Amino acid sequence: MKPITSVFSWFRKLAVAEGISFLALLFIAMPLKYFAGFPEIVTIAGSIHGILFVAFIVLAWEVKTSYKKNWTWFGKAFLASILPCGTLVMDSQWKKEEAGVTL
Repeated sequence: MKPITSVFSWFRKLAVAEGISFLALLFIAMPLKYFAGFPEIVTIAGSIHGILFVAFIVLAWEVKTSYKKNWTWFGKAFLASILPCGTLVMDSQWKKEEAGVTL
């Protein structure tokens, strides 16, 4: 029987995907728009990133409520999501938190 994946695990996976999508938007899609005349790529990459961002915030809220995290934790998660590489840098801390959390 496979173990049930925790909300925290899904949160971490989504955080990495959101961080990668943000970097792709900034460093691949935007240069293609302005230097190669391919503006459609920003629409595609931006839409994907937007969906991942909203899902990240929803899961951050779920982790906050499920694991009884404080508002500071949620604020750090939000700040990490709007800084390039923020969620990727925070992943090591979140991994430690996940390992120490039991429901």
